Amino acid sequence: MSLLYLACLLLSLGAMVLLDARFRLVFWRDARRATIVLAVGLVFFLAWDAAGIALGVFARGGSPYMTGVEVAPELPLEEIFFLLFLCYLTLVLIFGGRAVLDRWGSRR
Repeated sequence: MSLLYLACLLLSLGAMVLLDARFRLVFWRDARRATIVLAVGLVFFLAWDAAGIALGVFARGGSPYMTGVEVAPELPLEEIFFLLFLCYLTLVLIFGGRAVLDRWGSRR
């Protein structure tokens, strides 16, 4: 059992939080709205995974870097953190891109 992949995901999530806090992009702009959007995104992708698992499209692969903990059949613990990271990264990219474009537009 290894915690390497989970640790990398948590480290990446931590970096997103620092970036978000520094530039006030998502949670530091509107925490309530950000929580709702992240929760909806996470539930959507978990439902997507559940459907894929039920249809036999998705299966848990073996890796020495994963914990081996499954929250449901064929759904590893790391998948939840990966999906959370994916949704958070998308929000940071959208709002970060908007901030860059706004700043670039105001300089012209």
